[in-house]
Amino acid sequence: MDIRIGVTYSPREIELHLADDVDREELKGHVEDVLGTGEGVLWVTDRKGRDVGVPADKIAYVELGSSTESRPMGFSS
Repeated sequence: MDIRIGVTYSPREIELHLADDVDREELKGHVEDVLGTGEGVLWVTDRKGRDVGVPADKIAYVELGSSTESRPMGFSS
């Protein structure tokens, strides 16, 4: 599963590739809990075991994707 987090006052997004066995609904619940209070830190562990923390008050949006989604790839001229 992929997750993309937009951070306020930053032009770049945080993009993480999570393990395939991550429970999507559990992750959504965790994100909602952190964003609901507006306090604390959203901690996410990526596929390589690295922990990434983002302060809740700096999160602009969270986008959950899927590792099984097809990603368009091509070349243009």
